[in-house]
Amino acid sequence: MRALVVICDGMSDRPVPELANKTPLEIAHTPNMDWLAKHGICGQMDAIEPGVPPGSDTAHLALLGYNPYEVYTGRGPFEAAGAGIELEAGDVAFRANFATVDNSGAVVDRRAGRIQDTAPLEKALQQIKLKGARMIFRRTVGHRGVLVLKGSGLSHEVSDSDPHAEGKRPLEIVPALREPETALPGYPVIAGGMRKYVLRRNRAAKTAKLLNEFSKKAHEILKKHELNMERERKGLPPANYILLRGAGVVPHLVPLEKRLGLKGACVAAAALVKGVCRLAGLTVVDVAGATGNIRTDLNAKAKASLKLLEDHDFVLLHIKGLDEAGHDGNARAKVEFIERIDQILAQFLDSVDYIVVTADHSTPVSVRNHSADPVPVVIYGPGVRRDGVERFGEREVAGGGLGRILGRHLLPILADLMNKSHKFGA
Repeated sequence: MRALVVICDGMSDRPVPELANKTPLEIAHTPNMDWLAKHGICGQMDAIEPGVPPGSDTAHLALLGYNPYEVYTGRGPFEAAGAGIELEAGDVAFRANFATVDNSGAVVDRRAGRIQDTAPLEKALQQIKLKGARMIFRRTVGHRGVLVLKGSGLSHEVSDSDPHAEGKRPLEIVPALREPETALPGYPVIAGGMRKYVLRRNRAAKTAKLLNEFSKKAHEILKKHELNMERERKGLPPANYILLRGAGVVPHLVPLEKRLGLKGACVAAAALVKGVCRLAGLTVVDVAGATGNIRTDLNAKAKASLKLLEDHDFVLLHIKGLDEAGHDGNARAKVEFIERIDQILAQFLDSVDYIVVTADHSTPVSVRNHSADPVPVVIYGPGVRRDGVERFGEREVAGGGLGRILGRHLLPILADLMNKSHKFGA
């Protein structure tokens, strides 16, 4: 038995006035998704839990069957793993964005015009030296990158420099610690608790100082770089600043194959998704032409998925472009890209036993960010209890046989259908 799990990043949406109050998925022409819905079992899914907008990292942890509340240590380590950086105990990793700041220092574009070729900038940044830690900077896809600090006495308990909004200056990175462990109210601090807290605070202060130093040096290098000067001459936003967020240390994940008995592989362009899958023990491949936007080569991704299914139980096929269209507030782009995704599904219908189509989260064009709206999900294959759903859409699937599940339930349900699960109890 072989299964394909298609994750359409950010596909789910809310009714859009310009689309006659339908969602992009509801208005798109999707004969293959509709066929799967008609011949499969459908439902709604909350990646984390109802009312919680998922990050892409926590959403994919959940979709691989992990409880994010138990294993999540920050976004940075997954970005680093996806970029092929080997993390060791004590390393601290960060998600990085090439961004544009104006002469006053305010952020005018958090993604530097969605810049694509940042190889020359990466090379220049790799020359930065920090006193007290070794630095690794690596670009990933488009405006994204990753920063890793290696050395003794470092901490992931620091704030972001990303203000998460245009018009604001990058934030100074500072220690961000929880309060020291205390006993009952009115009683002294538990023996050793304050000493540990001071040690953590000192490590966080050291790390924050290093990161602020990196930010300053990176800005000085980038604003004078020929690539950025050329972009300015062309009227394009220069990638003259690095915004940092998502500090974390490498998490301990029990390999998915050991947990669920499924030998898995991943086809994705986004370093974050590749990193989550790699740390979960999945085979991760790079596909020529695969990008983290709507220009990605979907046929190349489909071909790579079919090849991996020859010797894996399942393949997670991640497709990113819909999320960017949602962040840009571009409903028409979402409709068109959904239709492109639907077209490639035809080649799997006769060659794969099980097909799952869903999203990791909603990215409504009206919100331009992730929301907690549940996403549609369909499972097609032998043994599924077909329901009465006729079309794949956010509202249609609400009456499906799966009901409303959590993200971490999806793979166990699939494993059971594939006869990979084990009885609990006598």
